[in-house]
Amino acid sequence: MRLLPLIAIVCLVAIGVTPNSFSAEPVLLPVESLERGWIQLFDGRTLFGWQAGSAVNWRVEEGAIVADRGEIGVLYTTTQFSDYVLRLEFAADTDTNSGIFIHTPPQPTDPRRDCYEVNIAGPENPFPTGSVVDVWKRPNPPPTPRTPWRTYEIKVLGDTLAIALDGAPLAALPASVRLHSLRRGHIGLQFNHGRIAFRNIRLRPLGLRPMFHGKDLTGWNTRRADKSHFEVTGSGELQVRNGRGQLETNRTYGDFVLQLACYVNGAKLNSGIFFRCIPGDYMKGYECQIHNGYADGDPTRPLDCGTGGIYRRQSARRIVAKDFTWFYETLIADGPHMAAWVNGYQVSDWTDTRAPHENPRKGLRVAPGTIAIQGHDPTTDLRFRDLRIVELPPRAASSAEDP
Repeated sequence: MRLLPLIAIVCLVAIGVTPNSFSAEPVLLPVESLERGWIQLFDGRTLFGWQAGSAVNWRVEEGAIVADRGEIGVLYTTTQFSDYVLRLEFAADTDTNSGIFIHTPPQPTDPRRDCYEVNIAGPENPFPTGSVVDVWKRPNPPPTPRTPWRTYEIKVLGDTLAIALDGAPLAALPASVRLHSLRRGHIGLQFNHGRIAFRNIRLRPLGLRPMFHGKDLTGWNTRRADKSHFEVTGSGELQVRNGRGQLETNRTYGDFVLQLACYVNGAKLNSGIFFRCIPGDYMKGYECQIHNGYADGDPTRPLDCGTGGIYRRQSARRIVAKDFTWFYETLIADGPHMAAWVNGYQVSDWTDTRAPHENPRKGLRVAPGTIAIQGHDPTTDLRFRDLRIVELPPRAASSAEDP
């Protein structure tokens, strides 16, 4: 596929939560993957975290995202990403033309200018499977294997791209294909023509750096610790007890990917990660909640917003963390959009549509602010480790997006 029309139409499917969407226990990533920072972009049951840019019959069938009818376009992640490794499986009919769109806008128009397309197409196509449309053609592609499911691993780092197909790096592909520097965008699954299916869509953000070194509180300040006690344990963990108070970064962050591991040493304790805070002020920021309690034995009914929810804005759709057990969290702040994954499972997906305001409690703040760990009350007893962060670069304007 070489050119997509610019379209703005209503989707054929409703993407969101239905009453029975989460009755079954989700399949979570193994701990080894979580420790390395992997998250799931597709939960295997719903299209939570995705949005369609054209009228296509995107749906979930037997644990896969499927489409076979509609107008050319992409199903795209509501979150934008920068540097990462993306792994997924795909199944295509022999006459299918599809692709994986990298750093794409919701409605891409030309892979030479506003996105990159790692193609899925037959050997007769000008850019057969394994090629990057209008950037690099895979020479002499072998016959399509008989197995219905194939795998892509795509590594995006700065303006370079590396691709592995079915577990093997493409031999003729240069060590990295240099691309035009968009630097940031959505990930899109394309429908062009023919049936296409995707499953096991996973991503590992790259470039994160430690913001806590396990030795002392360098990079943080306790000016507003108040009744909370923050210390580094003998095992190199950050422990917070008692409250109310906060531990605040000295640096400010605007758009970022933050990952951490947390242990709640008590039942239904309350804490949170505040971000884009007014520097030096007391918890004046957005809050990604930490609270593993839920009502009536139903994990889809979180108490007090729930772990991974954006406090007072959007509750977590499911509690997937447990007290007295280490859990892993990924928080992405992307302009007015915010999303969190707990144990690799996306639990929130919220866009702030309020009028701008310096204080995120009162309105939209996209300006950089500090990050703070909350000591909520006298019962607070939590430990943190593996705190790491990377700031997201701005998306470079492509020629297609220039005024």
